[in-house]
Amino acid sequence: MAKPAFDTLRALAIASQAVGLILIIILETVMGDAARFWQGWTLAAMVASALCIALVRLYRRNRARKALARRLDDDDDDA
Repeated sequence: MAKPAFDTLRALAIASQAVGLILIIILETVMGDAARFWQGWTLAAMVASALCIALVRLYRRNRARKALARRLDDDDDDA
């Protein structure tokens, strides 16, 4: 099976990490040392989003693998 030219999950992962990094930099610039608490929460949100995206990717890969195995099994039964 050919891979799609545009991977939505990869784009979402890159965008979420970029937004998180920009937010951390903006918080440091605006709030100074008082931003540490909010930067920690931002980093936690970045890690959580990366884990969710990884789980979705794993789920999709396993679902595609099962569908392929089912098709191959059906083809073997037909022969």
